[in-house]
Amino acid sequence: MSILVNRDTRLLVQGITGREGSFHARQCVAYGTNVVGGVTPGKGGQKLDGMPVFNTVRDAVEITGANAGLIFVPPPFAADAIMESAAAGLPLAICITEGIPVHDMFKVLRFLRRRNCRLIGPNCPGVISPGLCKAGIMPGHIHKEGSIGVVSRSGTLTYEVVHQLTQSGLGQSTCLGIGGDPIIGSSFVDILKLFDKDPETEGVVLIGEIGGNDEEAAAEYIRDHFKKPVMGFVAGLTATPGKRMGHAGAIISASGETAAEKIAAMRKAGIHVVEHLGELGKEAREVFR
Repeated sequence: MSILVNRDTRLLVQGITGREGSFHARQCVAYGTNVVGGVTPGKGGQKLDGMPVFNTVRDAVEITGANAGLIFVPPPFAADAIMESAAAGLPLAICITEGIPVHDMFKVLRFLRRRNCRLIGPNCPGVISPGLCKAGIMPGHIHKEGSIGVVSRSGTLTYEVVHQLTQSGLGQSTCLGIGGDPIIGSSFVDILKLFDKDPETEGVVLIGEIGGNDEEAAAEYIRDHFKKPVMGFVAGLTATPGKRMGHAGAIISASGETAAEKIAAMRKAGIHVVEHLGELGKEAREVFR
């Protein structure tokens, strides 16, 4: 099994006629994902490699039966794209776009509270259930079907971790990035709850970074509720307070936001923390044996 996406996913790509949208829509199709169409306002009636293009998400959902959206819309318009997905009844929206203004995301979160739509991202690599469905920009070939869930704030670190797991013979159930922006749709705890309910996910790798307190909240949830084995890694041990490191959310601005503090919270919760990323695959064989 898996979480969020599987063989039944009918994916709709917003911004499908743009450079990024068209490239990654084709990559998702090549992986085996059922991409049922796309949306670009003003280009309805066109086709991309046989995939129909619609002017609105509502029209696309009504005609194709789409049940998930993948968003490649420029930052000034991405918040509206997310809300359009939710208003059209899509239960899952995955936003790849980076750089959405924070005040726009506050409006999005208020809107989503009144809708039955889960948002992954923004500023994330997407979601992949190996062998079943890829909805995002991650390299599909490094993944392997299996029972280890991977959830991360960093896209590129996710790829490194997945590669090491695969090289160690440990396949994955679902891998996803929750996004590196200060305001995102789903937290570590939200995703851990899904992995907890998935009988085929036997363990989880959680990849954090400096900034915010999502890792501490996840550690508390794992300590009190999550019984499956968890490995953790936190990027940014050498980060300077007050200086942004990569992601917009990766900045130490308060007590409890440093990598060392997050690692301490994870270890206190019983999480096996790896401080040197290159050792993760080797240690995973012991933790998940």
